[in-house]
Amino acid sequence: MGSAARMMSLCRSRGAGRLLARIGLAGLAALPPAAPCQVTTPIEEPGAAAKRTTQGSATPDLSGRTRIGVASFYADEFAGRKMADGVRMDPHGDNAASRTLPLGTTAQVTNVATGQTAVVRIQDRGPYVRGRIVDLSPSTARRIGIAQGKGVAKVEVSPISVPLPDGSRKPGDGAKAAIGNPSQ
Repeated sequence: MGSAARMMSLCRSRGAGRLLARIGLAGLAALPPAAPCQVTTPIEEPGAAAKRTTQGSATPDLSGRTRIGVASFYADEFAGRKMADGVRMDPHGDNAASRTLPLGTTAQVTNVATGQTAVVRIQDRGPYVRGRIVDLSPSTARRIGIAQGKGVAKVEVSPISVPLPDGSRKPGDGAKAAIGNPSQ
């Protein structure tokens, strides 16, 4: 196998086309066998692969603890699209997206500025914007006072019921608060 063929086979997924366009076939043949695209695999600690999830999301949060962060809401273009749980997004429903809470989690979302609350079900993954912890349906966002003009608000997300991998459910901080305050 010539050096050009060897280079192409080593660089197939590493931008070989761009390299070839930049230096030409003659330049490619003159390169050492794997110099520009030598691939090394980082060494990970045992169990690290199990902690990684898709699209950079964090390890699933099964703790049921309350979190404070920024909420946004789904854009109109997502209406009717399938969510991570396979159900179509209903802009008038109580669906929400979280990167860390397990699908099927029921949570109470409170707008910190207004005190308005709504109960949602985590059915999708997201938001994929740094600093945001939950995406809400447009109707839920309006119900807790997130204005369409600004589109974001500081919220408190208190899980009420968190599904566990074994099929059981764990009460979260939101369930404890509801028991302590029956008016919710």
